[in-house]
Amino acid sequence: MRRVNRKLLFLLVSTFILCTISLHIKWTNKLSFFAGPQNSVTYKHRRAMVKSFCENNQLNNSFFVLQKKVAAQLYVEHSHKFIYCEVPKVGCSNWKRIILLLNDSLGRSINELKHYEVHTSSLLIKLSSYPPAIQTQLLANYTKVMFTRDPLERVVSAYRDKFLHKDDIYYSRTIANQIKRRVRENINSTENITFEEFTRYIVLQAPQYTDTHWKPMYHLCDPCNIHYDIIGKFETLKEDADFVLKVIAAPQKLSFPNKKHHSNDSQTNHQITRQYLETLPPILFRQLKKRYSIDFSMFEYSYYTDDDDDDDDDG
Repeated sequence: MRRVNRKLLFLLVSTFILCTISLHIKWTNKLSFFAGPQNSVTYKHRRAMVKSFCENNQLNNSFFVLQKKVAAQLYVEHSHKFIYCEVPKVGCSNWKRIILLLNDSLGRSINELKHYEVHTSSLLIKLSSYPPAIQTQLLANYTKVMFTRDPLERVVSAYRDKFLHKDDIYYSRTIANQIKRRVRENINSTENITFEEFTRYIVLQAPQYTDTHWKPMYHLCDPCNIHYDIIGKFETLKEDADFVLKVIAAPQKLSFPNKKHHSNDSQTNHQITRQYLETLPPILFRQLKKRYSIDFSMFEYSYYTDDDDDDDDDG
């Protein structure tokens, strides 16, 4: 009987040691990614800048309670302990494709995932679907990621996507009619919403209540109170996405897709953005920049000025 107990004890101790070694190797490998030379220069700097800005502007909340709207922007992928904050117009559709493909039960490929599916699939789990205690636990233990983009480039991208196409009735009709009622003198006019009208609508709204496609990024993801492990940028999307996939130990064959909803459209870049901004009256232009001033400063984007060089392309 004693021999059996000793063997059982030896087996339990051996199993515990092996599991401990395995976990140590796993977390050592993961930490090596965060401590790598690329991260020390880029990702660590981005986190430090956000932290410094939040502290200097007293945007931290010592009695932090996760807002429902923010929790609804966070997607949870359990098999790789991954939490992604959705920022529309910053590659979010492709990040949702990644989350779906990380789910082994899906059995699908990138090209098989249609645009509507990546926004409606039941396999996409929001943090808001869990009770507060579980939300806190997941935020403390999972790799948290958000991506940013030049604020005004994101505004122009939203306008081009939502109001220059008729395939999204909610925006081309419902939101377009809201904009007309708010800023257009002749609300019965059937002309398309102009970029200037869209801009006037944005600056008249309180930022926390605006549509997610042009809501300031800090409102969407609350980086002052949710400490993201990786802050990627649309301007370095491929490089940053590859880094994220390595950190969460995604399958090596999985790479970040380069799919667009409107495949025939040119991607909104710095030059296209300036062309739209130049149509705005100077006062409105300044009001628009002020609306996104926190995003500009927190995520280190340069303000557009009259003497900007068009060849200075951020995208």
